[in-house]
Amino acid sequence: MGDARLGNRIRSFRKLKGHTQQSLAQELGVSLSFVGSLERGTRKPTEPILRKIANTLQVEYEELCAINKK
Repeated sequence: MGDARLGNRIRSFRKLKGHTQQSLAQELGVSLSFVGSLERGTRKPTEPILRKIANTLQVEYEELCAINKK
């Protein structure tokens, strides 16, 4: 998956769950610019940070990353 598509998914789930970039950044313990970079697709997140984002937004990791379960 491209970083831009992943960033769009993070943004969509964040908005759906009622978080601002600032509130998500605070819960993750990262900077606001880090969250913005992830959403724009200019920074590639590691698996641990993706799992933390999924947990914070209360979505499955596989759903956040659009991994098809078979």
